[in-house]
Amino acid sequence: MPLKPLALAKSRLTAAVGDAHRPRFALAFALDTVAAALACPRVRDVAVVTDDRQAGAELAAIGARIVPDSPGAGLNAALAHGARRVRSRGAALAVAALNADLPALRPAELGRVLAAAGAFPRAFLADAAGIGTTFLSAVAPLDLNPAFGGPSRAAHGASGAAEILLDGVESVRRDVDTGADLRAALALGVGPATAALWGALDPVRGH
Repeated sequence: MPLKPLALAKSRLTAAVGDAHRPRFALAFALDTVAAALACPRVRDVAVVTDDRQAGAELAAIGARIVPDSPGAGLNAALAHGARRVRSRGAALAVAALNADLPALRPAELGRVLAAAGAFPRAFLADAAGIGTTFLSAVAPLDLNPAFGGPSRAAHGASGAAEILLDGVESVRRDVDTGADLRAALALGVGPATAALWGALDPVRGH
């Protein structure tokens, strides 16, 4: 799971929550995503690739393993690095990349996606907009070969990964980049960190 420094994260959310609150929401999203992933029985371990000290400390406190972003070369380099670090603990491990901005993530829905992914050497799940990707998996010995960013649904398909076609896994698709995305996630029901932050902010903004 990749997480850029909080001060730089979620720039498109500024209009909805304000620049002062934007880093706090980025952290809340990550906390809820990690907590939900760790609660999924099919998940053995959650590694977060980040150089943000605050985020690293808070995510480690709930059970994530923190991997420094030593490549420092962007999202896909961070994901490939994280996958290598995970496999250094067990070369035969299947690995999966998951966005860190899925605050409505449900463990059961993630479990369904992981079960479906297990049928393919590499597999991905498109985001709610149908353009990007929120999940990518690879079984050993295949590399993850991530191509996140922009129209990554097409990029992952072109790379040979199979698209996971499931209904009823909206929480795994619902990443949050904009105010509209956040409202959609809130309608699904977000985790406690995001809910508490939104609840504290809501009266101030008059929502």
